[in-house]
Amino acid sequence: MVSSKKSLSDNALFHSVESVITRWVDPGRRVMLALSGGIDSVVLLELLLHARRRYAFQLAALHVNHQLSPYAGRWAEFCRRWCALRGVPLTVVEVTVPRTAASLEAAAREVRYRVFSEQPADFMVLAHHVDDQAETVLLQLLRGAGVKGLSAMPLHRPARPAAPALLRPLLETPRAAIEAFAHRHALVWVEDESNRHLAFDRNFLRHEIFPTVARRFPAYRQTLLRASRHLAEADALLNEMAAADLSCTARDGGLMLAALRVLSPARVKNLLRYFLVAQQFALPSTRRLEEMAHQLRQAKADAQIRLELVGAEIRCFRGVAWVVPPDTAPPILEVPWRGEAMLGVPEIGGSLLFEQVTGQGLSLRRLEHVIVRLRRGGERLQPDCRRPRRRLKNLLQEAAIPPWRRSVLPLLFSGDRLAWVASIGADCAFQAAAGEPGVAVSWREDGSMHPSRTPSISVTPPQD
Repeated sequence: MVSSKKSLSDNALFHSVESVITRWVDPGRRVMLALSGGIDSVVLLELLLHARRRYAFQLAALHVNHQLSPYAGRWAEFCRRWCALRGVPLTVVEVTVPRTAASLEAAAREVRYRVFSEQPADFMVLAHHVDDQAETVLLQLLRGAGVKGLSAMPLHRPARPAAPALLRPLLETPRAAIEAFAHRHALVWVEDESNRHLAFDRNFLRHEIFPTVARRFPAYRQTLLRASRHLAEADALLNEMAAADLSCTARDGGLMLAALRVLSPARVKNLLRYFLVAQQFALPSTRRLEEMAHQLRQAKADAQIRLELVGAEIRCFRGVAWVVPPDTAPPILEVPWRGEAMLGVPEIGGSLLFEQVTGQGLSLRRLEHVIVRLRRGGERLQPDCRRPRRRLKNLLQEAAIPPWRRSVLPLLFSGDRLAWVASIGADCAFQAAAGEPGVAVSWREDGSMHPSRTPSISVTPPQD
């Protein structure tokens, strides 16, 4: 444990960590350190232990074993022993990094951050320092990144759904100060032999480029850190503009083409980036994004545009552009309804809700052998008793249901007869009469996978 006798340099490190803790971490919150076993995370563990005595947060550690080095098992065992000595709970997670990836560094990072997002913590604390930030800024610049990429690593990234927030308390601390602290307090750590391999871009910058830069520009670390802050501020302003533009262009979860035409090409691109990130889709390349923005700005209200993304598509219908799953063959669906108040249909990403009513909805007396299916073609429905039975295809068109949704709308059949269609309603032959017990059916696209545990509704059970 770090001695209570602190040098001036120690105080600077303690202050760096404590200033972050006091800003974001309340007493009792769960803090988990990403502990690689290297010098940076070992030092940060000591600093967090010191801060915990004063700020009373819960502290644990996580070691991700990438299984890329023949020494990976030794590093995991070192972390176990080190945490045991300091009384810190440790979780070790073994992962498999795809070696076929174009960049092994990027693949390992993606897997590692996925593990971070799964931890039962309020904050994941990472040991990145100002040298790491300088390397990240230059790497992003060499890759042609935009404002968001050049803003590099944030000191704090807010929590996301089911994922902890990220904190980097040493982001303004130079590597030399961390190394000096470790030597002053006789700490031990492991060395990753891959840190010397110049085949990795980050190592090439660290060992070949930055020593030369430092001779001419000794303050380059703080300069690049300052530049990253300026760019992070610019990115925040662009997000504010995109949020304002979205409020003027959004409709039913999509973007109105007429509203996009009013914006400049740059603002449309900015809005598309914001819109896609908010829905957790991967961003296309700069050139592809420019093409998309151009096509959407030029599209007419009746345009049938189809733009491919990674794992999704942008589709247009009646003047609105939506991001939708790629067009695939609909699943074969045969789901019986046995009276549940909620019936999850995960194959099409939603739930059917059934509410007991009187004199409306579907007549419970007339329903039997109820099955949930999808369209197969040729279905007919009579939602209005005053009008003849019509083709379901025409009814869906008149209801302005986008083409990509029509094949995955749930249909309720009573035996072989179509009784109800989501977004259209009940067939005349199955509509409850005044005073008759009925069930109101609704479709909720919420991805619910769980059957209802609420009381069932009495319905004629299917016969074997």
